[in-house]
Amino acid sequence: MKNLFTALSLFVATTALVAQELPSTTLKTLDGKQVDILSQINHDGPTVISFWATWCKPCIKELNAFMDYAIDLEDEVNMKVLAVSIDDTRNSSRVAPLVQGQGWEYTVLLDENQDLKRNLGIVNVPFTLVLNSAGEVVWKHSGYSPGDEEHLAEVVEEVAAGRTPSH
Repeated sequence: MKNLFTALSLFVATTALVAQELPSTTLKTLDGKQVDILSQINHDGPTVISFWATWCKPCIKELNAFMDYAIDLEDEVNMKVLAVSIDDTRNSSRVAPLVQGQGWEYTVLLDENQDLKRNLGIVNVPFTLVLNSAGEVVWKHSGYSPGDEEHLAEVVEEVAAGRTPSH
């Protein structure tokens, strides 16, 4: 019963997300500056927002697996990736060393109070959104399995071409 409730909650939260616009929410950069998530959206191409945490092994696997695609897609379709850590203030000091150790070139933001995560109704990480150049959420995905990064790259290419991605 608990699993059914969790699955239903996740379905309702992610289904409602498509109808929502990205809410204005203040996050921190790794150097401590306050930024509004809306100011970070790429209006010249797709934006990928990946919610993750330092304690989440599937999150780290996903971000590592997508890195090679991200480098090519940044050049080819002007894609931007925002890696939003949901680590709280006690654990956020672990984010920068992990990012540097992994060699990620993503823009990393800290959602220490989980305001953005909560505003979007996200239940679990990893959770990935793709926004079009108008800043509209056009695709979402929860969890990670090997190969998901290939599908994400295809979605980004579809969005960059002005098409609605297939799920």
